[in-house]
Amino acid sequence: MERTGVDEGLRLAADGRPQAPIRRLDLDDWQDEDPAAAAEQVRESLSLTIGVATRRPPERLRPLLDALTLTLAGPQVAPDERALVPVEAPEQAYTTLTRAVGRNPRAALALGQLLRQTPSLGTLQGLAAEAAAYSMLLGGTEFAAWRAGRKTSPAPSDRPLVRADRNGDRLSILLDRPSRRNAFSFRMREELYEALELALLDDTIDEVELTGAGPVFSSGGDLAEFGSARDLVAAYLVRLDRGPWRLIHRLRDRTTVRVQGAAVGAGIEMAAFAGRVVASPDAFFLLPEVAMGLVPGAGGTVSVPRRIGRWRAAWMMLSGARIDATTALRWGLIDEIDELDDHDR
Repeated sequence: MERTGVDEGLRLAADGRPQAPIRRLDLDDWQDEDPAAAAEQVRESLSLTIGVATRRPPERLRPLLDALTLTLAGPQVAPDERALVPVEAPEQAYTTLTRAVGRNPRAALALGQLLRQTPSLGTLQGLAAEAAAYSMLLGGTEFAAWRAGRKTSPAPSDRPLVRADRNGDRLSILLDRPSRRNAFSFRMREELYEALELALLDDTIDEVELTGAGPVFSSGGDLAEFGSARDLVAAYLVRLDRGPWRLIHRLRDRTTVRVQGAAVGAGIEMAAFAGRVVASPDAFFLLPEVAMGLVPGAGGTVSVPRRIGRWRAAWMMLSGARIDATTALRWGLIDEIDELDDHDR
């Protein structure tokens, strides 16, 4: 359909680089139109299709809103639903998205397709889809370009990176690597998995609380280790089998995560699986993986859409936008804003 600006196929350059990875649809032009055919075409397109609205879309456009990758809604729209991403300046926000997608179109397109799958899958199946996409992109040119010239050897440390303390029926788990802003390394992943496994195996533990030492909950994956996997198939299986986020999901009814400062990448991805997430007023959240030529790899394409919907998740992941605690609470990414006690810092 010409009005949608969406083609049936995705045009590729000779080197396989997508030439039209993102499309725009002005929803103001659709106020009185039948959206059924356009919605079907959007669903079948490999391109990302971004809606732009300066007026509130009528209910008849629901099938189209649901089909779009996301819709940027201006302040006069007063959006109160997950399919709409509230922004001050839709034109500027669309430009931001266009530039971000243009830098890493393959990762962006992989993310777009992934987010169409994971909300309708079970947790393990969604994590498997995410791990497969993540491992595939580790071997891609966009990630290789990001990684070029970066230090890839991890900083050695003999001290525990995760500390677990049991007091009665309560298990307190601390990410204890404040010198690296609790960056999530292979060792930290293993130690956190073991601590959570204890709670999973012991049903006398009624409460699990996960916190981070220092001013930052977690700065995300340890960049010094990114790209160090030699066998991408093995990396896929390890990520799926030993991901502590899967255990947080299984323990969600017993688990509270307390977040202060930054919760970046893996930090918010795994926290979002918990039944309760409490953030300090200074907390902020962002998902930067697409800018690295990757997709979230710590369960974020499963956990974050469940909390805020796939459309707002797509905005966070494609744009790398920083979300403050107030917005996170309004969207449902967190459950409460509260000052954390000194011992939580």
